[in-house]
Amino acid sequence: MEDVGDVSTPISYDVQSMIMVLIAAAIVLVGYELLSRHIKRLCKKLKLEGHIENVMRLILRIVTVIVFLAVLSGIYGAPISVFLGGSALIGAVIGFGSSQTINNLVAGLYVIVTRPFTVKDYVKIGDIEGQVEEITFNYTKLYTPSMNLANVPNVQVMNSQIVNHTHEGLIKYNILLSLPHDIHVDQLARECLEPAIDIFYDRFKDDLIRKPEFYFDAPDQLKRSVRIRLFVPRGEAKKLYLLQPELIRGIISLWDTERKRS
Repeated sequence: MEDVGDVSTPISYDVQSMIMVLIAAAIVLVGYELLSRHIKRLCKKLKLEGHIENVMRLILRIVTVIVFLAVLSGIYGAPISVFLGGSALIGAVIGFGSSQTINNLVAGLYVIVTRPFTVKDYVKIGDIEGQVEEITFNYTKLYTPSMNLANVPNVQVMNSQIVNHTHEGLIKYNILLSLPHDIHVDQLARECLEPAIDIFYDRFKDDLIRKPEFYFDAPDQLKRSVRIRLFVPRGEAKKLYLLQPELIRGIISLWDTERKRS
């Protein structure tokens, strides 16, 4: 009778452990599915890029596996301190070796959640400006006025002043033009700025949302500043880069003509 008791005890223990493992697996799987659906809804609501959703799902899978391994260690009696200590050691090594990458990941998550801009917005981040082409966890990619692609680290994005020139479905871009005090303000507006803008708009009206506008800043002793606003469709930064020098060229041409006439 004693031998039978000795044999049955480990068998019942193994069955009990297996049942607990199955229950834990079911709970972890249900939790994973619920969180996965929540990520999908969140990404759809925030209109995030597909690669961002994939990265978030990958992180969720890794966390799910870690949680399940921790549960297994508890079921089979492995010291949880060993598991936690090993995880902490691995995390410290990874963090020490790639602190900049981790900082960018955290900053990327901040940019994605706070949404100071979205893809196809025209922005200025610190001293860099351009059209947002992609937002990843590490970098924000800008199509710059030099018609190149700049990868701006998200840490720099988070720590910089951001100016978004895109709203109401269009790019509202200011061109700052400095001119000397050779001609009176009214004459400058009537004989230089207004006709130059009219000529420019007649030529490129199909590429613009509406006619450019101008206004004068407060002058100083050496020059007067004129701000000219261009209105370009959202996502059409290349048109902005091509049209801006055309408008400036037309204004300067009429300016030189008026100076000679004066």
